[in-house]
Amino acid sequence: MVASAEKVNLLDLDRDAMRSWFESMDEKPFRADQVLKWLYHHGVKDFDQMSNLARSLRGKLETQAEVYLPEVEHSHLSADGTSKWIFRLRGGNSIEAVFIPEKNRGTLCVSSQVGCALDCSFCSTARQGFNRNLSTGEIIGQVWLATHLLALNPATQHHRITNVVMMGMGEPLLNLKELVPALKLMMDDRSYGLSKRRVTVSTSGLVPAMDRLRELVDVALAVSLHAPNDELRSELVPINEKYPIAELMDACRRWVGVGDRKRHVMFEYVMLDGVNDKLEHARQLASLLSGFPGKVNLIPFNPFPGSGYRRSNQQTIDRFIQVLQQKRIVATCRQTRGDDIDAACGQLAGQVNDRSKRVLKFMQPRFGERT
Repeated sequence: MVASAEKVNLLDLDRDAMRSWFESMDEKPFRADQVLKWLYHHGVKDFDQMSNLARSLRGKLETQAEVYLPEVEHSHLSADGTSKWIFRLRGGNSIEAVFIPEKNRGTLCVSSQVGCALDCSFCSTARQGFNRNLSTGEIIGQVWLATHLLALNPATQHHRITNVVMMGMGEPLLNLKELVPALKLMMDDRSYGLSKRRVTVSTSGLVPAMDRLRELVDVALAVSLHAPNDELRSELVPINEKYPIAELMDACRRWVGVGDRKRHVMFEYVMLDGVNDKLEHARQLASLLSGFPGKVNLIPFNPFPGSGYRRSNQQTIDRFIQVLQQKRIVATCRQTRGDDIDAACGQLAGQVNDRSKRVLKFMQPRFGERT
């Protein structure tokens, strides 16, 4: 499919941008609110079906606008109820989104980039290298498509998206310009109306972008920490060499310390056997987070071919949690979901070319790996 150079994709516009666009066409700005409700409340993308718009306006939209969505390339349903979709973009690349149903909520994991440039050593997406940023429409389009696809499938039609986490392919804060309007659409009452505490942005620790995000939009924050000291974290999360833990924690303190808003930070910590799961690591982590308004989410490593890592066993994870809890650190262990369809955390890879040329690197023993 070839992108239209003339037409505006309405999914690229949050409410303010859409109101400005309608004004530029000499239309009343409230028309934007009507169109947003058609797009997101009713799932209607055919302008002719937007019955409360004047026929002349619908004709104008036909010539000047479009509602472009990625194509559904593959759809998978896990034995545990997790859904994974592969969406094909214009230009031929693909991205992945995952929906995880739970008793009282449904969480959609959304991608922000095709591939990823940050090279975290335990993540399959990193091996693909980086291709490009997603547009606002391609980000919010994943929410639109997931809502539609869940409703179409008799096995999932009772599921509802109550939470969105920017934890799919890519580093969200490297795509801040396109990310922020998508976040605003997720929380706008005229579109999805999600609570700001139910929209979470995860980052590997890009400190300046964390500060900028804090200024632009009020959402929940998750930080991919994965190690309690700089030496180990730089091996697992190379961006740490540029923004070491002390700078990262300062940014986290700035995040929680804005005005009267009560904020906390979720620290994500993947459990790698013999690498970062020792009791000394737990004690270092407890010391690092002492007194900080946050909690730790321990993530059992989800293996993929050639990763060079193994998942920590449950006894080790339980001991790790016990050390944290004894130091009054709130800690939980994430349940692995969707691993039978490669939808679990760290397994998303997509259909992109491997630009990183890192095959030989991944064949070498990693820091702390047993040989």
